[in-house]
Amino acid sequence: MYAFTFDKPSTLADASKAAAGGAKPLAGGQTLLASMKLRLSEPGSLVDLGGVKELAGIKREGNALVIGAMTRHIDVANSAEVKAAIPGLADLAAHIGDKQVRAMGTLGGSVANNDPAACYPSAVLGLGATVHTTHRQIAADDFFQGMFTTALNEGELITAISFPIPKKSVYMKFNQPASRFAMTGVFVAQTDSGVRVAVTGAGSGGVFRHTGLEDALNQSFTPPAAAAVKIDASDLNADLHASAAYRANLISVLTQRAVALLA
Repeated sequence: MYAFTFDKPSTLADASKAAAGGAKPLAGGQTLLASMKLRLSEPGSLVDLGGVKELAGIKREGNALVIGAMTRHIDVANSAEVKAAIPGLADLAAHIGDKQVRAMGTLGGSVANNDPAACYPSAVLGLGATVHTTHRQIAADDFFQGMFTTALNEGELITAISFPIPKKSVYMKFNQPASRFAMTGVFVAQTDSGVRVAVTGAGSGGVFRHTGLEDALNQSFTPPAAAAVKIDASDLNADLHASAAYRANLISVLTQRAVALLA
């Protein structure tokens, strides 16, 4: 690693001040610390959010679950409240990475990083969630702006994410065996405003909604309706793990399986 300074504040105000001053937020470190060890990242200063108690926790507010940014994956996975209200979200969290990643990784860290193969962004987008920050609230449809890119400004911290409780939802993932990242993952939700389908791990620009599948499933929520939608592979990822055509097929198959479970 390169040399850096380290601060671990206990209040959000102090954490926000440090971030505004240029310190890199540490929200679990599952990506940041690994890149620093490889000298691929050189933040001169880190601000560890782990000591800010107000950033963690799960509560229900009306017809939504509000989950603090520093809530660990394992806590979301094991939460009785999440399992009861949005079981698809609890199941997603239960299958992120391995036990070590789930014990240290956080919701806010994953969403802020916006890795193109991360699981949580598909839930945020698929459920039409709202991202709360130290400065504002951002709708999921406006938050994700491309690979490792979000609407967050420099020094702006995620404080919580509000997930509207859907009628039904499920996440289906075909994972890369070594990393457990999604080679392709599909989050399907039946909401009051219609069906939402969010895809991760496949798009060259990161997580995205598939409007073709949404339109078809709003007409007929059945596996054959999903199967009839042609998945364009031209903007999908191709790498040593899978071709773009393979990922296109995975989007179709995983969506059909998700609909079969929910129908």
